[in-house]
Amino acid sequence: MIDEKLNPWKTKSIKTAYDNNWIEVEHHEIINPNGNDGIYGKVHFKNLAIGIIPLDENNNTWLVGQYRYPINKYSWEIPEGGGTLGVAPLESAKRELLEECGLEASEWTEILQMHLSNSVSDELAIIYVAKNLTQKQAEPEDTEQLQLKKLPFAEAFEMVMNGTITDSMSVAAIMKLKLMGI
Repeated sequence: MIDEKLNPWKTKSIKTAYDNNWIEVEHHEIINPNGNDGIYGKVHFKNLAIGIIPLDENNNTWLVGQYRYPINKYSWEIPEGGGTLGVAPLESAKRELLEECGLEASEWTEILQMHLSNSVSDELAIIYVAKNLTQKQAEPEDTEQLQLKKLPFAEAFEMVMNGTITDSMSVAAIMKLKLMGI
């Protein structure tokens, strides 16, 4: 039986290979669990990943479409963005929902926390369901060119099942909500 409290990895040194306002890439010299010298790259995220599934009284939801530079593809996703560390994640979720969809909600439920790519990064995602919605004016950031789509939650689920939605936070959140009985 492995004691989960014991870390079999030993760090010999860490140096920053790249740094900007959003991420820091670290180069680690390590001793691996078998006792051999090695290297490891780690991407440290300077924000939380925040996702929201807005649901109206008829179980309609909103998806955000945008071109994603890293994958060179258009992507349909739940409303999501970065949450500043040190700011309550729920406050970041409220800001993101207003920015991207022009929606405010009076009922919020956290449904999921997940690490997005724990083999190379420490990025943590927190995902909420937002209900009792009020329509306001969207306030997208100047780097965002967004398309909004309001649709029944069942259609968003079908988009996950047929591979139209591939964003990890969106897939996990929609599947979790479906398993919760929505």
